[in-house]
Amino acid sequence: MQRILRILERDARTSPTAIAQMLGMPEEDVRRVIQECEQRRIIRRHKTVIDWEKAGDERVYAFIDVKVQPAREVGFDDVAARIFRYPEVRSVYLVSGAHDLRVVVEGSSMKEVAFFVAEKLATVDRVQATATYFILKKYKEDGEVLAEPEEDRRLAVTP
Repeated sequence: MQRILRILERDARTSPTAIAQMLGMPEEDVRRVIQECEQRRIIRRHKTVIDWEKAGDERVYAFIDVKVQPAREVGFDDVAARIFRYPEVRSVYLVSGAHDLRVVVEGSSMKEVAFFVAEKLATVDRVQATATYFILKKYKEDGEVLAEPEEDRRLAVTP
């Protein structure tokens, strides 16, 4: 199962036929493993990594570190659940360090992200503090290198 999952993680469009050929196993076994993984929610969804900037749709992303007052019996889980329900939120992680949660937010502008932090995130019960870090450039995302080498624009010097 692990080998099938690794192949699908690299390219979700890889067909069961191709996976079976790569691994030297019957195609029906590959289909059965994939179906079982989908039913058990091991495979959550099939995803495409898109470079939106190249597609002409610039978006703003930010990491927001959130300090939370944990509650008895539920810890951070209920606050995290309230936060991840917002459509602007792409990811929420419980982290170690000075803050408790790291939230990844997407917006159409820095102003939109700032509004989300000030008007929505900061007002969530038990959120004590936030620290926002805007992403200036993506080099690699979900294992895919996005940065392309820049053309050398220096003048040639000849002896």
